[in-house]
Amino acid sequence: MYQYSLAYFMRLFNLCIDNSEPSDELDERLTNLMAYTTQFMFEAVCRGLFEEHKLLFSFLLCTSILRAAEVEPPKEEDDEEGEGGSKASSPVKKSASDAPPAEDAAADSAAEGSSSDDEKEEDKAPARMKIEPREWSVFLRGTPLNYEAPPKPIEWATDAVWRNIAYLEKDLSHVLNGFAADLASDSDAFRAWAESDAPFEAPLPRGWDDKLTPFVKLAVVKFFREETAVSSAQQYVGVELGEAFTEAPPWTLDDVFPDTNARTPIIFILSTGADPTAMLQRFATKMGWIPGERLHICSLGQGQGPVAEALVAGGQSTGDWVCLQNCHLAKSWMLSLERLVAAMSSPQQQIHDEHRLWLTSMPADIFPTLVLQNGIKLTNEPPKGVRANMKRTFNDINDEQWESCSKPAPYKKLMYALSTFHAVIQERRKFGPLGWNIRYEFNASDIECSMLTLKMFLEEQDQIPWAALVYVTGQINYGGRVTDDLDRRCLMCNLKKYYVSALLEDSYRFTPSGTYYAPPEGDLKSVRDFVNALPLTEAPEVFGMHPNANITFQMQETKKMMDAVLSIQPRATAAEGGRSPDEVVAALAEELAASIATPMSLDEAAFGLFDRTDTGQLKSLSVVLGQEIERFNNLTTIVIASLAELQKAIKGVVVMSGELEQMYTNFLNNQVPGVWEKAAYPSLKPLGGWIADYHRRIEFVHTWLRQGNPKTYWLPGFFFPQGFMTGVLQTHARKYAQPIDSLNFTFEVLDGVETPEDVVAAPEDGVLIDGLFVDNARWNRAEKYLDESEPGIMCSDLPVVHFIPVQHHNPPPLLAPADPKEYQCPLYKTSVRAGILSTTGQSTNFVLCVGLPIKPGTDSDFWVLQGVALLCALND
Repeated sequence: MYQYSLAYFMRLFNLCIDNSEPSDELDERLTNLMAYTTQFMFEAVCRGLFEEHKLLFSFLLCTSILRAAEVEPPKEEDDEEGEGGSKASSPVKKSASDAPPAEDAAADSAAEGSSSDDEKEEDKAPARMKIEPREWSVFLRGTPLNYEAPPKPIEWATDAVWRNIAYLEKDLSHVLNGFAADLASDSDAFRAWAESDAPFEAPLPRGWDDKLTPFVKLAVVKFFREETAVSSAQQYVGVELGEAFTEAPPWTLDDVFPDTNARTPIIFILSTGADPTAMLQRFATKMGWIPGERLHICSLGQGQGPVAEALVAGGQSTGDWVCLQNCHLAKSWMLSLERLVAAMSSPQQQIHDEHRLWLTSMPADIFPTLVLQNGIKLTNEPPKGVRANMKRTFNDINDEQWESCSKPAPYKKLMYALSTFHAVIQERRKFGPLGWNIRYEFNASDIECSMLTLKMFLEEQDQIPWAALVYVTGQINYGGRVTDDLDRRCLMCNLKKYYVSALLEDSYRFTPSGTYYAPPEGDLKSVRDFVNALPLTEAPEVFGMHPNANITFQMQETKKMMDAVLSIQPRATAAEGGRSPDEVVAALAEELAASIATPMSLDEAAFGLFDRTDTGQLKSLSVVLGQEIERFNNLTTIVIASLAELQKAIKGVVVMSGELEQMYTNFLNNQVPGVWEKAAYPSLKPLGGWIADYHRRIEFVHTWLRQGNPKTYWLPGFFFPQGFMTGVLQTHARKYAQPIDSLNFTFEVLDGVETPEDVVAAPEDGVLIDGLFVDNARWNRAEKYLDESEPGIMCSDLPVVHFIPVQHHNPPPLLAPADPKEYQCPLYKTSVRAGILSTTGQSTNFVLCVGLPIKPGTDSDFWVLQGVALLCALND
């Protein structure tokens, strides 16, 4: 829906010329015009952006200006201060009005180039930008695959952080020379800075704040604390452009209406839970266009096209306003809407000056591009957060409904609990896979139906039927939307906190801090006042989560922002070390091709590995190995062939196809090519991590092939770990002549066995598994149970686990009552968690549930709400 035309921007620019402050002085007039245009364009575009994209637009606007703005040369009297490289790199922090637009900067740069040609006797240095291309590239793309960092001199930084910082100093040596040495010599001060709440605002140790530009400092912050990149980017925009650009001002129709005219449609872009109709009706009444008389509303759908056309034609002649609702539902009529809007923009079309055409639509591919490009777009989103969600719920409840039950005390308590539950499961979505495996669109109809169910049960039963209430509300009203069994378990665990008999006591609290609870019985106004007094932003405890959940949320926001910025970047014209992109990609492709081993052959197999058993059957695990080798050989063949084709295309020997072009861009951006992803296992790693992981997987399978069954199995190394699990069960079933469908795994986390090197011998029954990670929790090695995460540490290693097949062992069902001793912890291939059913009937991501002992004083529901899971692979 973010479509704009040059004609639309020209109209806005003409408005800026008319409305900006005039001046007889040319320089002052240009300064005023640039300041007004920047601010006006920012506000006009932000009206049509969703909240999640406004900061992204602000950051892109800021960096685009500064990438074309030259650094002012140092004054003569300052030349002796410090070294020229560091001094010249510190730009004067100016507002947007002082920053020249890209066109002016380019013209100035061209003029300087011409001048230097004419005056060859003067040795002029090329102009430096406030954000250099190299700085921008390393900020977006990070450390290249082939960079080898020096030994890490500090313990507290991770290997990935140190590698990024070392490369940043090497690549930006003109401003960061000596940074790593200072980091090593004053490690404690840098650690305190890195662990502060707002590292971008905190001063860097050793006076580095005075040596770095704000953007280079932002890059340093991103590499030290990636989860703070979004908030740091907002602070950076405030430093460079001013606080007015850090948050888009809320708009009202009073503000927007002066920018409208009879020939430009006004488009409300809708989101779930938002309806601008009431706002438009109030505004129309205020302006004298009474709804039903001079404001005509038509909800589009089957057969409503001719009605809508008649209303628009009438409005154009009389000056009435017309609102066409839900355009996304009228796919067949969209071409007619496009022709109608195109006719409106024609000067030959006679239209009353007071006419306005209002449109509402959810984001949809079918909405005409012409209408989007020439219309004024406005987004209408409901406020975010538990409090805002609950306020919407209680604003929709009237006094009659609030007082309608013959059992007011339990009814009001349960109504409040239901509204809290509704808000919590909706806002839980912001944590991504930690909240829900699949993002569900719970909406007002769910809570309305549940309220009716609640009242019915209370009116019909003498005693509150808790079990029926929980089942109907959780499994039917809300559960009807839930398609993942583990999400259903999470939903029911949430509901059990609110639909519980203890709720009827005033002392019951929803959260450990006691901030959230059902207020004592009162009228509707008192409850609304109580909701208004809730915190504006909620802590993770509201969702039953660890404080580290906020870090996960921030990391997701950072990844979304960086991916969005990268996706719209043009191909760079120069890369690190002055090399062209062709040279960079060709060198990387050549290096990768040299490191890829040839496909594996079963001729290398260890003696007896593929021999048949006494009954003439192939060994189950050998079958699994053969299938894995086949999959890896297919991937290796594709990798080798695509690298060879890419090198030929760069040289011009073959045509650069669209697939190769995308692969070329992926290499520049440190991303895995799509052609590899299609043939590969699920992975979220960047290109560098993916290649290292690929080599480790190949080594694991190749070692198994050449040396026979290993003592421990590295489960992350499998294409299809579910098949391996079945192979283990089948091996056990054949050994003891037991039906395979009577077997299930039990699990034992081995004490003091952290790596395969610690294993003395393979077990008699079952297999040893290594390489798993605990997401959002940790394994307490001293007490031998699942424990809460350390602050700031999202994932931790799990020791070697013994998977033991046992006959007639039945793990508790997912929806069983809370278990105080064991948690059925789901194991996933990647942190995305969500998967789809493959042709084998298995999920593409979920492997199985691993029963783990848990910390005393907690139960399985506690760990469900925390979102704890096991992972085969991390994201880096």
